[in-house]
This record gives sequence, structure tokens and C-alpha cells, in this order.
Amino acid sequence: MIKILDYEKVGADKILYRKAVISDKEKAVAEIISNVKENGDRALYAYTEKFDGVRLTSLRAGAEEIEEGFAKVDPEFIEILKKAKKNIEKFHKNQIRTGFVISEDGIVTGQRVIPLDAAGLYVPGGTAAYPSTVLMDAIPAKLAGVKNLIITTPPGKDGKIKPEILAAAKIAGVDSIFKVGGAQAIAAMAYGTESIPKVDKIAGPGNAYVAEAKKQVYGEVAIDMIAGPSEILIISDGNSDPAVLAADMLSQAEHDRSAAAVLITTSAELAKNTAGEIEKQLSSLPRKDIAQVSIEEQGKIITVKTLSEAAGIANAIAPEHLELCVDDPFELLGLIRHAGSVFLGRNTPEALGDYMAGPNHTLPTSGTARFSSPLSVDDFVKKMQFSYYSADALGKVAGDIAYFARKEGLEAHARSALCRGREEK
Repeated sequence: MIKILDYEKVGADKILYRKAVISDKEKAVAEIISNVKENGDRALYAYTEKFDGVRLTSLRAGAEEIEEGFAKVDPEFIEILKKAKKNIEKFHKNQIRTGFVISEDGIVTGQRVIPLDAAGLYVPGGTAAYPSTVLMDAIPAKLAGVKNLIITTPPGKDGKIKPEILAAAKIAGVDSIFKVGGAQAIAAMAYGTESIPKVDKIAGPGNAYVAEAKKQVYGEVAIDMIAGPSEILIISDGNSDPAVLAADMLSQAEHDRSAAAVLITTSAELAKNTAGEIEKQLSSLPRKDIAQVSIEEQGKIITVKTLSEAAGIANAIAPEHLELCVDDPFELLGLIRHAGSVFLGRNTPEALGDYMAGPNHTLPTSGTARFSSPLSVDDFVKKMQFSYYSADALGKVAGDIAYFARKEGLEAHARSALCRGREEK
């Protein structure tokens, strides 16, 4: 049964507590990375046989296999994938930025926005195969202008990739697909092997081994984030349907036993009724065993006096997903500062954001929405700045540069500024 807590009685410490997720995979992952770095494809083939139970003759999914997989996907789902792509593109096109140039009095400064040369996307396989993640991660990268976009994903026992993953990758414009999963896939993209090219950035979710591997290769390559368990926080007044709130909470609880589903409401009656609905709906849920542990260990319903108080708690939690199921969600939105993605009103479930709305579903978790953002086009570009000064323009500031440099004890800096035709004072 989910816990119901009165904020006034319990206080912030218990409400805001997050169970720490501690990785015990550090040593094992370090060994995998070292092996892949040293032995390349040979290590990848061995790990694929060991962990995925299949002996491959090629790591790359060829054009024929991609077309074959695409053909196996029912036409209705292909159309849905295309609709989702259209919405995701429409949203993310607004994130595309260009550089700028400032020119005056012999001085030119500016910034160029340059796509990454290569990016790698990790896509989970097995029971957690998400074609939606392919679209959400690949489309911003292609809009950014990444020329070499690859996917790594574990193969099935038949040595093939799930058709839905192949279809989504084709629709999104992915350049190459490789049959490698786990920490070894992250290592391959970070360091390169005979088959898999080294990339500049790795994005995409994965299990604890994948998350640990991303952590360990960071610095050799960029990464999007270290993703924790999925989270949903719902703020509701007393006018919502308890059955709907319960369904939305369970939509995240079924992801992972460590996932967190939280409701904050101004109505004690709604809190009680929603708790009852959660129990009722759990009984028929296919992933009941996972969702029930999540609800009992991580879930909670919090009662508060006002919606502004609820917004304050939400900002302190900084959830991955935040639903505002209230009469005027746009007014309440003005009080929200920290959340990955916000869903406004009673007809905007978080599941809409997972698949069709357009905003990205790769989001900061574990409170990191306080300082980080959803995956976007910005994640697949870098900025390079430039400066030009004419001789006259430099002459006007050379003395200031030298003065500043000497204040920092850097005489060579001072001389560098003064040596271009201007006598030292």
C-alpha cells in the first residue's frame, strides 16, 4: 500500500528523502572497458556470446537486415512512428541556433555553432526495447547536423535486432546500427574498435552497467547524463479523477522497482481514493511485481494546504516528470522552477510525452533538474568563439592588457600584448 503523508505533520526531511542508488558495478565495468579498449572487436564478440547468448559473424546490422526488419513491423506502427517523428522534429527545430558576429571599430568577435562529427546512441534491448528512445535521441542529433550517427543495441538470441528498433532507426535517419549491448557497447563507442567508430558523445539510457560505463568513459567522450530511476510527481487539487491519477503514477512505477511515483494534493479525500485506485489497478497490471515494489518502497502521497506549497515541494524534489492536474495549470506553471518536463492539465498524461507530444523524453533524474536540462539539439553541437583585432584596435587596449596581466603575475602575457609595434610604458 502506498504511504499517505501529511506535510504539516511529517515535515520536509521525510518528504524529500530519496533512496540513494549505489552502483556496485565499478570494478566489473572497468574490466570490460579495459578489455574492449585493448582487444576491440574480439572482446565485443566474446561479450555478446557471454551476455546475450549469441555468436555473431558481424557486429553491424546490414542494409538487408534493416529492410527485412522494417518489413516485419506492422504498417500501423510505422505510421505512428512517422507521426511521432513529425512532432519531435517540429518541437526540436525551434532549438536550432546559429552563431553570431559582432563587428565594430576594427574588432570582430563572434561564435560559431558546429555539429559534433560523430555521436553514438545506446538503445536498450531485451524486454526494455524502446523505439521511442531511438526517435527522441536520434532526431535532435540529425537536426543538429551530426554526420555520423550510430546506434548500439544488444541482439536477440537469433542474432538480430528487434524490428521496431530497426524501423525507428531507419525513420530517424540513423547512419549505422551495431549489435552490441551493455558496458562493452559504451566502451566501443568511447574508444573505437575495428567495426565501431569512436564518437564524440554518447547518449541514451541503459541499465546499471551502462550508466556506470558512461560515468567511467566521461572525459574521453561527452555523455548526455547519468540517468537514475524514472520519476513522476503529480500535483492535483481536489477535482481530479483518482483513477486517472493512479494510472499515471503506475505508468512510471512499472518501469523499475526503484522508480518513484509521488502525488501531492490539497485534498485528503483524493489522497485516500487514489491510494485505493492504485491497489485496484495493480492487480491487473502485467508488470505488477515491478510496479508494486516501486509503489511500496518509493511511492508516496503527500497532503498539503495549498497549491503554492505543493509547488515549493516540487521545486525541492526537482522531478523528472511533473504533472499539474489542476484547474489552472498555466498559473501554477509560473511557480515551477525545477522539473525535467511538465505536463499541464488533466488531459496531458506523462505517457503522451514519452511518445507523441514532441518535447524530448530523455530527461534529468534524481533531482538533477535543478541544474540540467532535457536532451536537445544543443547536446549535439559545440560552440567555437573567435576574435579579430586590427593593429589600431589592439594598440588602444594593449596597455590595459599588460596592466591586467601584471596584476596576475604573468609578465609574458604583458609582453605579448605590448610587442606588436607599441612601445612599453
